[in-house]
Amino acid sequence: MNEAARQDAVFRALGNPARRGMMDMLRAGPMTTGDIVLAHPGLSRFAVMQHLGVLEEAGLVVSQKLGRVRMNFLNVVPLREAVRRWIGAYEELWADELLDLKSRLETGPTPKGPARGRDQSRTAARGRSRGVRARSSSRG
Repeated sequence: MNEAARQDAVFRALGNPARRGMMDMLRAGPMTTGDIVLAHPGLSRFAVMQHLGVLEEAGLVVSQKLGRVRMNFLNVVPLREAVRRWIGAYEELWADELLDLKSRLETGPTPKGPARGRDQSRTAARGRSRGVRARSSSRG
């Protein structure tokens, strides 16, 4: 399975609240399939096993058969990879933006050329005066 397919499987697995709940439970430690079934009374054993299958396919759950019991373990690596891929890119962007903002705030305002400052002031003043004229003429 290539990286894109793995990430699709992770997001598909996370798209269901029952599966996210199972992952939350497994965060506390490994559980048997029977214990997971008991914790989800609204789901049949078959439905729980299907959900665990989707989680396994995504690599988020690893199971091990111990005699007649199947133990389920949470594997956070695929989730971490998806976070790094999707959220990490935006995190870096915003971290850089915040560092630039911090730097500008600490060093004070950047001097602007006089022509640019005047043009911006004139534009703002024109916008305000138009708004006043428009309102005063509509009162009529």
